[in-house]
Amino acid sequence: MNRYFIYLGYDGTNYHGWQIQPNGRSVQQTLMEALTTFLRKRVEVTGAGRTDAGVHARLMVAHFDWEEPLDTDAVTEKLNRILPQDICIYKVREVRPDAHARFDATYRTYRYYVTTRKTPFSRQYMHRIIGKSLDFETMNRAAETLFDYTDFTSFSKLHTDVKTNNCRIMHTKWEQVKETEWVFAIQADRFLRNMVRAIVGTLFEVGRRKLSIEGFRRIIELKDRGKAGTSAPGHALFLEDIGYPEDIFLDKDEDSLLSF
Repeated sequence: MNRYFIYLGYDGTNYHGWQIQPNGRSVQQTLMEALTTFLRKRVEVTGAGRTDAGVHARLMVAHFDWEEPLDTDAVTEKLNRILPQDICIYKVREVRPDAHARFDATYRTYRYYVTTRKTPFSRQYMHRIIGKSLDFETMNRAAETLFDYTDFTSFSKLHTDVKTNNCRIMHTKWEQVKETEWVFAIQADRFLRNMVRAIVGTLFEVGRRKLSIEGFRRIIELKDRGKAGTSAPGHALFLEDIGYPEDIFLDKDEDSLLSF
């Protein structure tokens, strides 16, 4: 059996998240159907994680198995012809038979995009802050406290099937990219369901001076989702990058993936 990693991106606006849902269209379902059409046999696809409804991915990785060797360039080309315009396959790479898109990932990076100005061109991809501006400097100081913890139950969707709520935060920072635009970047070895949106929503409370830095720290320590802020809207969140150890790949990657 041969295993392949698919590197893809998608606009999540029209999807109920990555994972197959009983009552809505998902990216995973759409990708599986395209593979099944191309290979003429049902193919199961496993993703590196789950993105919520409306959340986008500049880079998602998924794996599938096939009985015989495939021309990865041909797979990429054919899938892009079959898939809708809001899903794009960047490339397909052959990996070791035991490689896993989810469990072998060494880090994931998300970014959340915020604007303080009304514009018709970013409403689907940025969250507009209305009213009093946020104190991003204090939000950054609060975000730095995330490095002091590993249990993020307070920022996790309730009743999930994960065995642990521990995550290792590697990077977290709010950065101004334009006069009216800010981006929150966060990187960790893994993320819980709804975790980034819950963190951002709680940091908004800090930025509005409704929550102190010590109050933010206390929320983490309470391990109670009910104490944290409302989840930030999903349309401004992007899964940006996923990393893997190079020794799981059986091919040589001559070209860098993409520059986003």
